[in-house]
Amino acid sequence: MSTPVRAAGEVRHPLLAREGWGHVAVAVIVATAINASWGGLAAAPFWVIAVFVVQFFRDPRRIAAAGPGVVLCPADGRVIAVGPATDPYLNRPALKFSIFMNVFNVHSNRSPVDGTVRRQWYSRGRFLNAALDKASEQNERNALWITTPAGEDVVVVQVAGLIARRILCYVGTGDTVAAGGRYGFIRFGSRVDVYLPPGSQPQVALGDRVHSGVRVLALLQGS
Repeated sequence: MSTPVRAAGEVRHPLLAREGWGHVAVAVIVATAINASWGGLAAAPFWVIAVFVVQFFRDPRRIAAAGPGVVLCPADGRVIAVGPATDPYLNRPALKFSIFMNVFNVHSNRSPVDGTVRRQWYSRGRFLNAALDKASEQNERNALWITTPAGEDVVVVQVAGLIARRILCYVGTGDTVAAGGRYGFIRFGSRVDVYLPPGSQPQVALGDRVHSGVRVLALLQGS
């Protein structure tokens, strides 16, 4: 079995997501300028904003808990859906998981499995509350079909949220991804859906708080 390469956009020792460097710089410059011109009291709200921006774009190091048949959580957040569904991308019965990310979660997205990206779909759409079921079908979204070395098909979907206005994905058709490897980012609140083959064994339940790359989402059939 070949060793999957790290996903594009992944860094070995991340602290602050590169997607946030410009936002953090602007927030700090504005707060510093107001502090210098009008004093700390006037600048206090802007320092609070700067701290919020820094925490939003934090990107802590994660060591993947991968193994044969293991499917990792692709996002930080709360599990809001686990159950049978129809995979709209591969048109098959599936086990669906949804993870909702609020503005206080880490927003880097990580590949749930080792494998090769077979196809990518991008759909323009609305910006409904990502916690709603219909967000999976109506919101802006980016889906990847990944085939594992064992031949299992996994679909992972980045879904924009109420205030999310940009989905970033750094891999595409033909790329190789590693389980736990960083492959994308969604700005300011969103969700990630995962469609697995029927018979996969859930390792999380509704309401669980999970972390990407380190929490096992499910075990593929036969594991």
